Amino acid sequence: MTADHATSSESADSPRRGRGNGIALLVIASCQLMVVLDITIVNIALPHIQTALGFSTENLSWVVNAYTLTFGGLLLLGGRSGDILGRRRVFMFGVLLFVFASLLGGLAQESWQLLAARSLQGVGGAIASPTALSLITTTFREGPERNRAFGVFAAVSAGGSAIGLLAGGVLVEWLDWRWVFFVNVPIGLLIVLATPRFIRESERHPGRFDLLGALTSTLGMVLLVYGFIRASEEGWSDSLTLGAFGAAVVFLLAFVAVERRSRQPITPLWMFRDRNRSGVYAMMLSLSAAIFGMFFFLTLFVQNILGFSPLKAGFAFLPVSVIIAIGAGVASNLLPRFGPKPFMAVGAILAAAGLGWLTLTDVHSTYLGSILGPTIVFGFGMGLQFVSLTLMAVSGVRQRDAGAASGILNATQQVGGSLGLSVLVTVFGTASRNETTVQVRKFLATATPQQRLEFRRTGQLPPPFGEQVLTSGISSAFVAAAVFAVFAALVALVVIQVRPSDLERLQGGAALVPADGPGAGEGVGGGSAPARDTREGPPPG
Repeated sequence: MTADHATSSESADSPRRGRGNGIALLVIASCQLMVVLDITIVNIALPHIQTALGFSTENLSWVVNAYTLTFGGLLLLGGRSGDILGRRRVFMFGVLLFVFASLLGGLAQESWQLLAARSLQGVGGAIASPTALSLITTTFREGPERNRAFGVFAAVSAGGSAIGLLAGGVLVEWLDWRWVFFVNVPIGLLIVLATPRFIRESERHPGRFDLLGALTSTLGMVLLVYGFIRASEEGWSDSLTLGAFGAAVVFLLAFVAVERRSRQPITPLWMFRDRNRSGVYAMMLSLSAAIFGMFFFLTLFVQNILGFSPLKAGFAFLPVSVIIAIGAGVASNLLPRFGPKPFMAVGAILAAAGLGWLTLTDVHSTYLGSILGPTIVFGFGMGLQFVSLTLMAVSGVRQRDAGAASGILNATQQVGGSLGLSVLVTVFGTASRNETTVQVRKFLATATPQQRLEFRRTGQLPPPFGEQVLTSGISSAFVAAAVFAVFAALVALVVIQVRPSDLERLQGGAALVPADGPGAGEGVGGGSAPARDTREGPPPG
């Protein structure tokens, strides 16, 4: 199927200056925030959803997983669709689909209806999110202007999880669980109404949809994400877990074979030949695992150990969002001077230090004494990194491949989060089981006959024995999360290499042609002389 090629103008894909750029950034960032926070905003509402729609405990996790599977599986297709059909057009369609699915979710009366709506939300998010990132490359000029835009986008991406927890607590406590879905409707409609006014349509690059590549990559990623989710619930030796992983390997290998032969691949494999971009993708995988795990286990800790209400738990994560935004602002302003590598390395080291500090939590820990400090260190480190990671992932990529590049970045973030969280949950479960053996012996040595009878009836250890089991598992999970962050730091130090041309782009000193080939028009600097195209592209032949 060949997409129609829109008439290209002199600057169809070139960024422009204007007062509307600030509003354009607000529109793009609002969409990303809506999509990212939806991963966590539902978490706090899960007990209310279970009661209202009759979910079993085992099936309740699918309220989150249905979104994760479709979102992670379709990101690559969503990113490439914007390149071929026009990014603004695809962006608006993705937002509208997300809004429609959110409305269906809020109106759901049966469990299957909510799961279908969550899956459809994931489809809309997979279309809108990578397209939003690629719109930054066509709306803002390379240099300080684009650096600031990426800083805002990265802060929203990194802090959206914490904001989702806060928003979920407020909506559930003050309104109703259905509002965690309904809240997306007015926000999404405002985004759709503002988009045509403040964001220009990009040039529609002629091409064919790589349907076989889309099918194999989507099935492979869905099965991979499902395998990790299944492993966290049923264990790594479960037959369905192993079957999902085996099938994922088959489909992903088929995907690579298809892309190597395709003339217009959904994911240009030459992108991975760049040392820096491959390093960025590896870092995003590991850092997403760390941040997903941090939010998941801290939510358990503050509610089950510290006794916070959903609203208070949401507010407890507010400082993380603020410090991530501060870190992103610092990095975006200093990137042109120092380059991205120092912020990537220092940020990963700070994230590892914060997670290492969290391993010291126990049943006697308090929020101010044991949680606030390490989360601030962790959040500042993540803010420093995400700006650099986002910028380097799409920097130097031809306009026709910007959607694919952003789609890969979003896919690594989603798959890394799902992969890492399942690993951390497995570590948590193993440590908890080992600690349970110890605590049961201590409990039985001091328990009264009535307490022993109650334990046999319920299988639940009373305080403080049960809390000790939970904190031991959480502490072990934080150790594993810190290992992910240390790996990211090693990649930043060893793999990432900043070239003079990278600094020129960050400083806005390199004149780049806006289109994809020679003679395509003027450089973005506005001069009439032909500009040197330093963007990457597929090797000739």
